[in-house]
Amino acid sequence: MIKSEERTLAAVLYVVSLFAPIVGPLIIWLIKKDESSFINYHGREYFNFFISYTVYSIISGILILLIIGMFLLWILGIMALVFTIIAAVKAYEGNEYRFPLIFRVIK
Repeated sequence: MIKSEERTLAAVLYVVSLFAPIVGPLIIWLIKKDESSFINYHGREYFNFFISYTVYSIISGILILLIIGMFLLWILGIMALVFTIIAAVKAYEGNEYRFPLIFRVIK
């Protein structure tokens, strides 16, 4: 059974990422990853998501030269926001959420 504190911290990890994309989640993850496998899972999942979408954003930025990049950046921004909100809700419910379309660098 996952404790309420773990669920809340995992959800906060995602919510704080909207305001401080690297520092906020990194602090929560590094402090609590050894104490909670649930928070460790969500921390790894978030940073895999962040790395993947950073790569996608760089590629889209390059593709701005071909005009299609503008649309891709908008779509990526909307997808990142929606997936982050879904992940926060799932974490608060005590479920593990796997982001779609990411490559898992941190295992």
